[in-house]
Amino acid sequence: MKELSLNILDITKNSVSAGATKIDISLVTDAKGWLTIEIKDNGCGMNEEMLKNVIDPFCTTRTTRKVGMGIPLFKLAAEQTGGKLSITSCVEKGRSGTTISASFNTNSIDYTPMGDIISTVCILIAGSPEIDFNFIDRSPSYNVELHTSELREILGNEISLAEYEIQVWIKEFLTEQYSQHTQYASND
Repeated sequence: MKELSLNILDITKNSVSAGATKIDISLVTDAKGWLTIEIKDNGCGMNEEMLKNVIDPFCTTRTTRKVGMGIPLFKLAAEQTGGKLSITSCVEKGRSGTTISASFNTNSIDYTPMGDIISTVCILIAGSPEIDFNFIDRSPSYNVELHTSELREILGNEISLAEYEIQVWIKEFLTEQYSQHTQYASND
């Protein structure tokens, strides 16, 4: 994929398909330029067999096609920068879920650009407004956060997070947080 935000979208949609009711997406960049992207859900999890095979492009749970490239491409993007990908998963009732974590050297010539993370977050929320999304993008120079549970507390259950006006507000809220930092503007 040409942008990491598209990998995040693809992998998070897997969490939605796994029945997650809560999905945490965190992007943390350290002072040396290492970016760690973590997507954690409370979905049904993967058994040991699926966990071993999930990085194989010919391993997929989809019935519409026989190839699943999302996780293998995410792994490749991390490894090309000297980083790595790890996946943990649990299928125990009450503790089920999956965590995918990938590290990227943002100073590498092979680093895939982030892309439009704001649109990715908006698409995920609009597509699954009932899910609690926690989005955090943190570096030594900025901190951007959005928690849909906080929005629901304010809006109540009568207003869907997929409503046009709410989506516009979410986009503006994230854009405002990022615009306070010149680093994001240079990535656009």
